Amino acid sequence: MDRLIYTAASGAKHILEQQATTSNNLANVNTTGFRAQLDVFRAVPVQSEGLPTRAFVVNSTPAADFTPGALQVTGRDLDVAIKGQGWFAVQMPDGTEAYTRNGSLQTSQNGLLTTAGGATIAGEGGPITIPPDVTVTVGGDGTISTISTTDQPAASNILGRLKLVNPVEADLVRGDDGLFRLRDGGTAQADPAVRVAGGALEGSNVSAIDSMVNMIALARSFDTQMSLLKNAENNAAKATQILALN
Repeated sequence: MDRLIYTAASGAKHILEQQATTSNNLANVNTTGFRAQLDVFRAVPVQSEGLPTRAFVVNSTPAADFTPGALQVTGRDLDVAIKGQGWFAVQMPDGTEAYTRNGSLQTSQNGLLTTAGGATIAGEGGPITIPPDVTVTVGGDGTISTISTTDQPAASNILGRLKLVNPVEADLVRGDDGLFRLRDGGTAQADPAVRVAGGALEGSNVSAIDSMVNMIALARSFDTQMSLLKNAENNAAKATQILALN
């Protein structure tokens, strides 16, 4: 009877993990550039005496859905969206490099170009600093140029170019901060083929409807596992009664 208990408990445990992942995806349905997290599970046969008729469920390597989200026009100078495949490179405080699809760029108090979370955006020649009293324009290749709003006549000034990369998606792993990194800890090379659109942002690729339906299906699966545990308890009680009569 304990074999049924362990099998059902294994299924219930991983259903709860799936439910947590689905809830996190649903909470980020409006997060710019968010990539839905996928739980990958596989069945492992129970090695014991008798026929291999039972299997446990184990959580395999978590994955992400890299399907691009819809572009949303904002008209803001520092909003940038990647068209198709590619990533913005982010320079982390510890010197490592991370990658994001969130192009809602900001400027720090010192004019340094950063992400919405405050991490420094990497340029091909280093960090990019935006001077005050300028209008910013982002070219299709990631070139950052400005025009002064005070000097007349105003001339265009190129400040640098965003580092745009396109590593193999299978080599990317999501960190606890929501940013992606190369699995081996390396640095991706800039890809001139990556194109961006200024004045726009990429929405999340999470489907609210699919997530809600998945949550309902997981809840029903969890109820099934609980029913199996209840049946195991009832069978054990009946067996105890029979043995008590002997």
